[in-house]
Amino acid sequence: MASVSIPLLFRDMTGGARRAQVEGTDVREVIAGLDRLYPGIAARLCDPQGLVPTIRVTVDGKIAALGLATPVGPQSEVCLLPSMGGG
Repeated sequence: MASVSIPLLFRDMTGGARRAQVEGTDVREVIAGLDRLYPGIAARLCDPQGLVPTIRVTVDGKIAALGLATPVGPQSEVCLLPSMGGG
């Protein structure tokens, strides 16, 4: 199972959990697995076009360049990263 790092921004939906173990062969399946564990989280991560613009995902330390179609291995580390703004 992939290990998913959950940022503080979404911990209200996870009961404070910082990590989750989820099965999936790509980012789309991993997010679906998260949504089964924490209903409603997928709606905050995705829109009809794919990942919402304010979220970035890394798989094994690399930006998920293929978005939801990015492959995920059984031992992968997936990180959900909220975009940072500033000026």
